[in-house]
Amino acid sequence: METYTFLRELADSWVLVAMFGFLIAAYIWAFLPSQKQAREDASLIPFRNEEAAKSPCNGACNDCAAKRLSEQLKGQPNV
Repeated sequence: METYTFLRELADSWVLVAMFGFLIAAYIWAFLPSQKQAREDASLIPFRNEEAAKSPCNGACNDCAAKRLSEQLKGQPNV
């Protein structure tokens, strides 16, 4: 058996199974309940440098989206 044929058969069978297993494990790890905070932090990355003072109401109303956003971003380090 030639080296190329051996490597081709290995890549078509066991390496493919290993890559599929890695993909499934990555999906399971990403959606674990313990990763919820990390997902929420990642979803707020585009808004970390936003300032709540840009809103016309300055966060004075009770159901203001800018006020909620500024409360979520408190303590978040700017990356």
